[in-house]
Amino acid sequence: MSKYFIMLLVAFVAMSCSKKVEVSGNFAGGSPLERIEFIEASGVATLPLVNIGVDSKGSFSGSFEAPKDGMYIMTYAGKQAMIYLKGGQKVNISGQADVFPAKFTVTGDAKKNNDFIQESLAAIQEYAGKINVGELVSKDEATFLKEVEKIRTDLESRIDAAAKKTSPDSDAVQWKKDELNASILGLMSQYEMNHAQATGKPDFKVSKNFADAEAKLDKNKDRMLKNQPIYRNYLLGKLSKDFQTYAEANNKSGLETSSVLFSNFLDTKKEMSQLEKDYLLAFVMSNSDINPSTTPENAAKINKLIQDKIKDPVIKKDLEHIQFVLSGPKMGESITSAKLVKEDGSAYQLAENKTKPALVMFYASWNPYINEATIPVLKEITNFYKSKMDFIYVNLDDTKDQFTKTNKAMLLGLPGINAYAEGGMNSQIAKDLGIYGFKLPSFMVIDKEGKVGSKFFFNLGDPELVTTLDKFTGLKAPAAPEATLQNDLVQPPMPETK
Repeated sequence: MSKYFIMLLVAFVAMSCSKKVEVSGNFAGGSPLERIEFIEASGVATLPLVNIGVDSKGSFSGSFEAPKDGMYIMTYAGKQAMIYLKGGQKVNISGQADVFPAKFTVTGDAKKNNDFIQESLAAIQEYAGKINVGELVSKDEATFLKEVEKIRTDLESRIDAAAKKTSPDSDAVQWKKDELNASILGLMSQYEMNHAQATGKPDFKVSKNFADAEAKLDKNKDRMLKNQPIYRNYLLGKLSKDFQTYAEANNKSGLETSSVLFSNFLDTKKEMSQLEKDYLLAFVMSNSDINPSTTPENAAKINKLIQDKIKDPVIKKDLEHIQFVLSGPKMGESITSAKLVKEDGSAYQLAENKTKPALVMFYASWNPYINEATIPVLKEITNFYKSKMDFIYVNLDDTKDQFTKTNKAMLLGLPGINAYAEGGMNSQIAKDLGIYGFKLPSFMVIDKEGKVGSKFFFNLGDPELVTTLDKFTGLKAPAAPEATLQNDLVQPPMPETK
């Protein structure tokens, strides 16, 4: 009996500590060409945590590890909705595809918290629509502080009323109140920055009473830093004027990256905590300098900043990961040995290809317009280079059956090896190479030694790709093929910070 009790206790502890969120649902009228993704709204590197397919009836299911309890962005068909989730929950989401995200229903473990979020949001929006920010900014300081405090207490009472009606847990209520405080701080920051201009009083400075009112709202700084991107925006707004002055004085050439300048500027702010500096520098790096167009020289600078300046291990890990995802594996490294499977069921690895250099395409059947735009250009390339180059097509569909259908319908007649990555977007090869939905279709070269020979390319008409193929084959393409599909590689959507 005691052994059985211990087993039950262990199982209970494991369940209570689980970070996995299980999601299922249906969007009536949904298309199999659309995907569902979940993104942590408060993270510094907003990469999708999962990529879930929708079947012909609009149904979907999947799971992901939730980094923390809180708000998540759910994307579907290019549209976004905010959902409050906690690790260990089983969640069902349903609605009509054509009206998402204006209307959808959350049931299961997350129902009460999301009912609360929606109820309080509606109450706040109705109240906020009556606030004239321009008029507030023009008022004298004492009147402004009095009115802002009334706004805060009125909205907090609406949050409490929504909580009484929907019975959420205390964490969800605290999250909403922190968001309210961060929004009020943002309003106060607008007053401090714009009151002088609005009133024609260039010498205006806020008083100690104003600073004390800010400090009262700012007492849970670390929690808001971790959970509220809108609070980070407030802090950046407070620093913007001083940073602009610093940048003008310390970037005479105009060539230095924003991240390096901002990091050096933060070094002068001795009163700021390290956690503040970590989050704010990460915010600037993610929004200005960590992107596919960053030069190798600037990428090296950013990497050094991540290693030398970022102290929080979670932030550091997230920044390292998004930098890897956008830049891909280093050239000269051995290509991943992740297992693939051919259509006949035999095992395959990219590293096996050691007779010629190879162009590898990563794709899925749900890539928009791939059959109409990418495949015709790919045929031109394979016909020209096939004597000196091998071709490998790695499919990342959800099932092997879908891979088989796609292979026969899309790649018929193209020379090369067709292979499937078990698990699709959740496969080991996708993890090893940092492949996400927004990176499909993509192309890379591996040399005849089985090593990475190029960066990822996202457009078969890219002149740099043609130059790379010429280099590895010794051939000279008469002209760069023109792809009608321009795959715009962008970071996943940032959380809204209104």
